[in-house]
Amino acid sequence: MGFPHSPTQHQDMESLSRARLEGNGVSALGSYSSWLRKHPSALCTFEGIAKKAEGKEIAVFLDYDGTLSQIVDNPDQAFMTEKMRCAVREVADCFPTSIVSGRCRDKVYEFVQLDNVCYAGSHGMDISIPLASSKSQEGGHQTRALDEKGDEIVWFRPAQDFLDSVQEIMRLLKERTTRIDSAMVEDNKFCISVHYRRVNEKDVGKLKQIVESTMEAYPAYRITCGKKVMEIRPPVEWDKGRAIEYLLETLDSNGHCNVLPLYIGDDDTDEDAFKVIKRTKHGFSIIVSSVPRETMALYSLQDPNEVHSFLTHLAEWKRSNSSS
Repeated sequence: MGFPHSPTQHQDMESLSRARLEGNGVSALGSYSSWLRKHPSALCTFEGIAKKAEGKEIAVFLDYDGTLSQIVDNPDQAFMTEKMRCAVREVADCFPTSIVSGRCRDKVYEFVQLDNVCYAGSHGMDISIPLASSKSQEGGHQTRALDEKGDEIVWFRPAQDFLDSVQEIMRLLKERTTRIDSAMVEDNKFCISVHYRRVNEKDVGKLKQIVESTMEAYPAYRITCGKKVMEIRPPVEWDKGRAIEYLLETLDSNGHCNVLPLYIGDDDTDEDAFKVIKRTKHGFSIIVSSVPRETMALYSLQDPNEVHSFLTHLAEWKRSNSSS
């Protein structure tokens, strides 16, 4: 099953692109057109993606904020729509599906509320899976437990030894940022997010200085920047790219051969996953962006609405192939 666009649909997408670019202060539509030639729409090229996936198993990996939900001023209110939840549920019924987020794993589960997906929180530093991967080289970070249904699960937490210091940093940042109106320090268990989307522009520099001066006492920790957020992570060699490699190993050990990763994300931290896919030349990487930006992703989608459309058609394609 393909997913062709009519000329009218192409015109509508171009008009929508122009409107969004103008709204973001970008007037050169040509530059966006050039960017799209390098990172074509995953919707417009759906037939090509489907053809490459024939005879193989797709494993779906999804970022949350800006991918399954809109970016909002208050990160506690980044709720996904019910139609998006239905689309993710349908995809997870067809393919092994994981949500890979910088958020605390429990928080992502509260937002998504689906039991047929795997959750990887804290940029992949907090993963739960139903079975251990016999081929994993990270066995020292795995512990077995029982979930609320009594089923055996495996927790994978490579930053467990840093949990106390992460919480210590969290307390310090909460105390020291109280003077900055609307600043928000989010506890993501194994990492910390300092949000400044609602902070007055004149205070953003002060907030960043507070964070940087606080972290001088913890030189091994990393500070990275996202969309109006500073991310603080412990000194472990782990990121979203390593997380999908770990999850793919788990799938491989459970008998899923010829697995192709399909990763959709919108943030700079998702580039670690895109990098893995580009290096291995194996799978599909999709950036969610309505403006030109540097990325290692192969394809693009403009916003969560297009993510919803793509997931819906992906599930339809799988069901069509299964019934034929």
